[in-house]
Amino acid sequence: MALLTSAAAFAAASTPVFAADAIVAAEPEPVEYVRVCDAYGTGYFYIPGTETCLKVSGYLRFEVYGGPDQKGTSDWNARTRAQVQFTAKSDTEYGPLTGVIVLRNNGDNASTSSTLDSAYIDIAGLRAGLFYSWWDDDLSGEPDVLSSFETLHNSIRYQYENGDFYAGISVDELEDGYFKPGENPNNVGVALGVGGKAGVVSYQLIGGYDTDNEEGAVRGMIFADIGPGTLGLAAVYASGPNSYYSQSEWTVAAEYAIKATDKWTITPMAQYFGNYVPDLNTFHGDSFDGLGDAWKVGITVDYQIADNLYAKATVDYTDPDDADDVTKGFFRLQRAF
Repeated sequence: MALLTSAAAFAAASTPVFAADAIVAAEPEPVEYVRVCDAYGTGYFYIPGTETCLKVSGYLRFEVYGGPDQKGTSDWNARTRAQVQFTAKSDTEYGPLTGVIVLRNNGDNASTSSTLDSAYIDIAGLRAGLFYSWWDDDLSGEPDVLSSFETLHNSIRYQYENGDFYAGISVDELEDGYFKPGENPNNVGVALGVGGKAGVVSYQLIGGYDTDNEEGAVRGMIFADIGPGTLGLAAVYASGPNSYYSQSEWTVAAEYAIKATDKWTITPMAQYFGNYVPDLNTFHGDSFDGLGDAWKVGITVDYQIADNLYAKATVDYTDPDDADDVTKGFFRLQRAF
């Protein structure tokens, strides 16, 4: 027994004792921080590992509408909108290559809808994809009606720009516009546009021809800085019902955007319609013959609460010869980023 005990003790004493192995930390991976891209204006940054600049922008909007049949037979309705825009730019031998994607979601209580609001490629003046036409431009106030139906089309457009002047031509797929009885709204349109700025005056003259309906429309707008605000004038003429303009055979509109303070802008407006169409959703006539006239007045008030936070309220009154008069408006709160 003593021999075994001695052997065990000798073995324990002869076993080498090592300190705990040192822990070696792995080398950290190199981090590529986001770099600011100032070549295309503010808000852009380089996508890591590329020379493409990306900008993320958008807005969140809450608004309440009032007027006849805003939701079913209700005279008011509230809704919320969230919109995000991604703009990518990079240099090429042809100039900047731009790609734009705009995602929109409208929330109306349990009813929500998500849409691709715009998506297009732009390079060297050539634009192709889903985007708003020149007909989407209008006066700065809200009540005017200077276009009809949908102004968002799958289109291909070339626009020449030189300083304060531009001119272009566009071919548009008119899926959501006017169509004759017994037909479907899937025709093609060709639009022309010129515009620019000269001193305190800016202007735009556009025209669109609806090939399926064989009718067209022309529109002119002019803005001039006068006194404490900006005067805006517009006129439209349509040869017949078409997808670019069908609200009336002709119309003239005027507004004056008064810059009351740095935060407040007040814009009264008036518009007159010759051969007015009271309801575009039910109108499928071949001409404007026999329709009565209409006039409209309204006012829009804009207030900047803080940087990127805005409030807008508007109300207008329309008195047509062939339908009941209508008073409507909305209040909007919008946070941009």
